Amino acid sequence: MTQDSDNRTIAPIVGPDDPRRFTDSGIEIKEIYDESDLPKDLELGNPGEFPFTRGVYGEMYRKQLWTMRQYAGYATARESNERYRFLIENGSTGLSMAFDLPTQLGLDSDDGRCLGEVGRTGVAIDSLEDMRIAFDRIPLDQVSTSMTINAPAAVLLLLYQLVGEEQGVPSEQLRGTTQNDVLKEYMARGNFIYPPEGSMRLTTDLFQYCQENVPKWNTISISGYHFREKGCSAVQEVAFTLSNGIAYVQAALDAGLEVDEFAPRLAFFFNGHNNVFQEVAKFRAARKMWAHIMRDRFGAEDERSMRLRFHTQTGGVTLTAQQPENNIARVALQGFAAVCGGTQSLHTNGFDEALALPTEEAARIALRTQQILAAEAGAVETMDPFAGSYYVESLTDEIEARATELITKVDELGGSVNAISFITNEIEESAWGYQERYRIKQDVVVGVNEYVTDELQVPDTLRVDQKSEDEQLARLAAFKENRDQGLVATRLEDIRTAARGTDNLLPFLREALRDHCTVGEVCAAMRDVFGSYAPEF
Repeated sequence: MTQDSDNRTIAPIVGPDDPRRFTDSGIEIKEIYDESDLPKDLELGNPGEFPFTRGVYGEMYRKQLWTMRQYAGYATARESNERYRFLIENGSTGLSMAFDLPTQLGLDSDDGRCLGEVGRTGVAIDSLEDMRIAFDRIPLDQVSTSMTINAPAAVLLLLYQLVGEEQGVPSEQLRGTTQNDVLKEYMARGNFIYPPEGSMRLTTDLFQYCQENVPKWNTISISGYHFREKGCSAVQEVAFTLSNGIAYVQAALDAGLEVDEFAPRLAFFFNGHNNVFQEVAKFRAARKMWAHIMRDRFGAEDERSMRLRFHTQTGGVTLTAQQPENNIARVALQGFAAVCGGTQSLHTNGFDEALALPTEEAARIALRTQQILAAEAGAVETMDPFAGSYYVESLTDEIEARATELITKVDELGGSVNAISFITNEIEESAWGYQERYRIKQDVVVGVNEYVTDELQVPDTLRVDQKSEDEQLARLAAFKENRDQGLVATRLEDIRTAARGTDNLLPFLREALRDHCTVGEVCAAMRDVFGSYAPEF
C-alpha cells in the first residue's frame, strides 16, 4: 500500500523533523490563527436553531446534562445484571448493553461455532428468559438503555419490549437506542449476518415498528465509531457516517415512510479522540452538514428531523496496554472534547480496556470522570464554548469541506451500499498511515513509542470464568426442553413466510420470541430466506 499524497483526508507521512504539523485528517495546523482564518460565510446561529452548529437544543447542559452511560455486559445475564445495578447505584443515568459475539452474530450459545466465545465480549442473550434476568429489579420506565447490536437489532429490541410489558411498562414509555447500523459492519467491523438487501429491510421495518409501537425509542445509532476504531481519520468518520445516514433515509423513503415520521428518532454515534480541538470541530461540522442534508436533500420540514443527536464513546483504539494508568488522562480529554462538542450521551472507557473488559474499579473511575466533567470542568456552564475560536472555526469549516468531497465520491458510486469496497479501502489506507506515523515517531504515543519504561504494569483485570459459559449452556438446554416444540416450529415457519413477502417482519419475530423461540432460531429462519453475506476480497 502506498501513501496517496493527494488524499485530503489522511495526514501525510513527513517524518518527525518536518516542522509542519497536521491533524490525522491531513489538515495542516498553522502556528497561529487570526480573524483572517474565520470562514467567509460563517454560519453559526444559536444553539437549538438551524443549522445546529452550536448544539441541537437551546439551553443544552444548563437545562439537562448528557446521559452518562457505561458500556457494560459480560458472562451471563445474572452477572451483567449485577454490574448494571452497580453502575446505577454509582450515578450512571443510562445503561449501555454489550453483547457477546454469538449474540451479535445471531447464534445461540450452544452453536458449535461459539465454543469459548460465550459471554466473553459481552452478555450472552439467547432467549426471553435471559433478557428477563438481565433487567431484573431494573425498572425499564426509569432507565434509558442503549444496545450495541446490529444485524439482530430487531430481535433484541423485541425481547426488551416483552420484558417491559412483563414489568407493566407500556411500550410508549420505553427509552433507549438500538445501534441497528449494519452498513458499517460490512465496512469496518464484520458482525453481519445477511446480505445488504435483507439487512436494510430489517432496518426500515424496525423504523416503522417503533414509530407505531415504541415512539420514544431511537431506532438507529448511525455509527462512525467503528470506522475510527479501524483507523479512519476524523474527516472520514464524518463523511462515511453521514453517507450511511443518507442510505438509511433513502431506504426508509423507498419503503414508503415519510421523512418527518421517522427522521426525528435517528441518532448517531461518534468516537472521541485525543485532539480536543479537531474533535470539537468534527462534532460541530457533522451537525451542520446533517441539518443541510435533511432539509435540502430530503425535504424535511420538522426541525427535529434536522437535528443530529449523537452518543460519544471515548476512543478504544487510543488506549494502551503499556502504562495503562495514562489512559485515565486520555479518556478525560476525550470526554471533555465530547462535552464541549455538544454530545447527548457519553460513555467513558475504563483505563484497563486495552487488556480486558473493565473491572468495577475501572468502570467507577470512568464514570467519576464524567461526573467531574459535569461538576468541576466548567464546560457545562455555557453553550458551545469554543464558538468563535479562530482555530476551531477554521477546523470546522475545513472538516465540512473535506467531508463533503468524500460524500460526493460515495454518491457518484451509487451510495454507501454500492461503495462498500471504496470506503473499506479508504479506511485501510488511513490505518496504514497511522501505523507509519507512529513507527517513525512523527506521531507520539506516550508510553509506546516515547517515554517508555522497562517496568511492565499489568493491573488486575476482569476474567470471565468458564463456569459462566457452562451455566449459560445448561440454562439454554433447559429452556429449549421445556417449551411447546410444535408451536416453536410453527412460529419459525411464519417468519420464513413473512420474509418471502413484504409484511413488516417484527410482529412475526415478536410472536416467535414470546412463544420461546431463541435468538439463534429466529435469525436462522430469516437466513433461510435472505441468505448469508460473504464479503469480497
